[in-house]
Amino acid sequence: MINAIYGKKIGMTQIFGEDDRVVPVTVIQAEPNKVCQVKTKATDGYEAVQMGFGAIKEKKVNKPMKGHFEKQGAAPVRYLREVRVENAGEYNVGDEQTVAAFAETKKVDVTGTSKGKGFAGVMKRYGFRGGPGGHGAHFHRAPGSVGQCATPSRVFKGLKLPGHMGCDTVTVKNLEVVRVDEDQNLILVKGAVPGGKNGIVRVRMA
Repeated sequence: MINAIYGKKIGMTQIFGEDDRVVPVTVIQAEPNKVCQVKTKATDGYEAVQMGFGAIKEKKVNKPMKGHFEKQGAAPVRYLREVRVENAGEYNVGDEQTVAAFAETKKVDVTGTSKGKGFAGVMKRYGFRGGPGGHGAHFHRAPGSVGQCATPSRVFKGLKLPGHMGCDTVTVKNLEVVRVDEDQNLILVKGAVPGGKNGIVRVRMA
């Protein structure tokens, strides 16, 4: 079976649980994902299905993608993603994956792209302590020593230094599924998921 669905992070809210406790939840809108291509070992070397979601006007589809959809006999969609499956031959182009498949699921893994923070120093990026805050100190937010002297006369790979922060693929595992609304294509999971509002996320059965 297809154990994942792609959707859009709407935002966070809170609901009351059965014990009248407030539960913080993230609302994910996952419209029906349609199978746009079937990949098998015989044709592609591995088993997977290509899922499509998001409405798009046909005139906005570029020529390469238009040719792809016509070749597969699928309707144009805005986003395409792949999901690995055990036997792709069981599926056909046009099959749908909806939130109803997650009605009995208790835990899910949610993958998204974290918010971009731009260029950040070591204190913000890695939580370095920094130097003294007094006026007499000349060392405040710098990383400090980054290597040895004569040997090996270079900076080791992987050293924590200032640089680009965020925009990483992040997976939060074992989030509890609080509610599934099939009428509005919504999945409510307990806690936060990576990324900002309207970000694309993958919800996979844990």
